[in-house]
Formats: sequence, C-alpha cells, structure tokens
Amino acid sequence: MSRHFLDLADAGGDAIAAMLNDAIDRKDARAGLPKGAVDPDAPLAGRTLAMIFEKNSTRTRVSFDMAMRQLGGTTIVMDAGSMQLGRGETVADTARVLSRFVDAIMIRTDDHAKLIEMAEHATVPVINGLTDHSHPCQIMADMLTVIERRKALAGTRWAWLGDGNNVLHSIIEAGSLLGFDVRVGCPAGYEPSVEVLEAALKRGTNVPILRDPVAAVQDADVVVTDTWISMGQDHAEEKLAAMAPYQVNAALMAAAKPDAVFLHCLPAHRGEEATDEVLDGPNSAIWDEAENRLHAQKSVLLWCFGKLG
Repeated sequence: MSRHFLDLADAGGDAIAAMLNDAIDRKDARAGLPKGAVDPDAPLAGRTLAMIFEKNSTRTRVSFDMAMRQLGGTTIVMDAGSMQLGRGETVADTARVLSRFVDAIMIRTDDHAKLIEMAEHATVPVINGLTDHSHPCQIMADMLTVIERRKALAGTRWAWLGDGNNVLHSIIEAGSLLGFDVRVGCPAGYEPSVEVLEAALKRGTNVPILRDPVAAVQDADVVVTDTWISMGQDHAEEKLAAMAPYQVNAALMAAAKPDAVFLHCLPAHRGEEATDEVLDGPNSAIWDEAENRLHAQKSVLLWCFGKLG
C-alpha cells in the first residue's frame, strides 16, 4: 500500500501521531551512529526517491537525501530547469514517466496545483516538499521539536508572528488535527488563507487573527515566525514596514511563557523577523528543528510506503 503526503489533513491526526512517535523512536535508536550509517532494519532498501526542485533548497534537499540513505534507499535529484518539465512537458506526463523509474516522488514547487496534478497521475507516492499553499513536512519537524521540549502537543498555545504564508497554513491545519491552539499576529492584508481558516473551523478550531503582537504571544507555549519576504518575492519596502511591529525580539518573547519554545524554519533574515538574541537565545530550538526535518521525514517516507500505520 502506498500513500501520497500532500497535506496533513490527508493523513489525519492518528497517522500524524503515529509518524511522530516513530520519528522519536528512530531518532533515539540512532544515537551514536555515524550520520551516514543505515538504520539496522534498512526498511527502504532498494527503493529510490526522485526529488524535483523548482525552488532552491538546503534543508529539504539534504534532509530527504539523508533520510533515504539512513532508511537504506537512494535518491535522484532533479532541478526543473534541467529536465523536460522545465521545457514544457506536462506535469501529468512527467508523473507517468517517473513512476516507471522510481518508487516515490518529492516535489518542491511554487504552485500547489502542480503537486495535486502530480499526485493524480503518479502511480507511486508523491510528497509535498513545499508549495505556495503549504509546507507539511516542515510542520512535522516543528511538532517533533515541541514534543521533545514540552512532551505533548494537545493543549499548548502556539503564536505565529508575521506573514500568513504556507508554513502558517500547515500549522493551522496541524493545530486543528492534534488539539493545540494557534493565534496569529499579522498586519491587515497579510492574513492566512480564508479556506484554511474555514477548514480549521469545520474541525472545531477557531484561529483568532490579532493585530496586537503582544496579545498574540501572551502566555504562548510556542512562538513561531518565518521570513517576511518569501522566495521569489520582491524585497518590498511596503511589506517590510507593515511587518516591522511583528518582529520577534526579547521584549515580545517576554510576553510568552518563560519556557516558551521559539521556532523558525530557516533561513532567517536576522534583524528582520527575529533578532539575534532570540534566534540564538535560550528559548530557541531552531537547530533541533532543522535536524528534525530528517527524522520526521523518515517517518513520512515509511508511512507513504505503507510501512507505518
């Protein structure tokens, strides 16, 4: 049995919890092993993952590559500009061809519709490595990091500061599936998708949108932000000015709980969305968060291949 991992809601809360538990166990079991060593059970031996990058990547590329190696498999890396997809071959035809060669496909693209079309025509699992709509693999790593620091997700309060982007969409989706609250502090005109908010509301979760950053962060267990200017966007002065009050600095972190976890998916624009004293401070878990991309994605891969849950 194989499954696509396009958004968290497709998997559901029980499957996400199973993947997170598996990630914790597998991470613990690798303690002391060289990073390139294969897990003793090598559950994906003989399997190959094709990775398509229409957008630049450091963490997604390296973490998926190392995840497949540790699970006993291999990867093929393709940039859209150097394959026929970049010269006009349809997404559907690319999906059909790749399905004859590899065992799974991960795509990182700016267009969520391409991901959906790839999944519709592929006969192997398709994984969302990031789209303009969502970033579920990143949030799997975020939740794993919070569990490591606070032991439980349900009942925690997460505060998001800044642009209502793809990362926030997946956080909202995760909160409504796993029972944690999300408050959004953002300026007018930069709210998350109405469709994402309505989907969360249908699952019984209301996500307040606040203009006061202090109110958004008040008593938060987790504080999250992301770069204000996403990949491919112009460095717009108007947007930077609107976002400035939502910078995560020491004064703003003081409104959260004293042991609040600070997350940022990286790369960070230091001095814009967050200051050095927060990024490098005692509440920051950003390096664990980056490492956990690897551990969380190993469990996502196993779930896609029907080897988990």
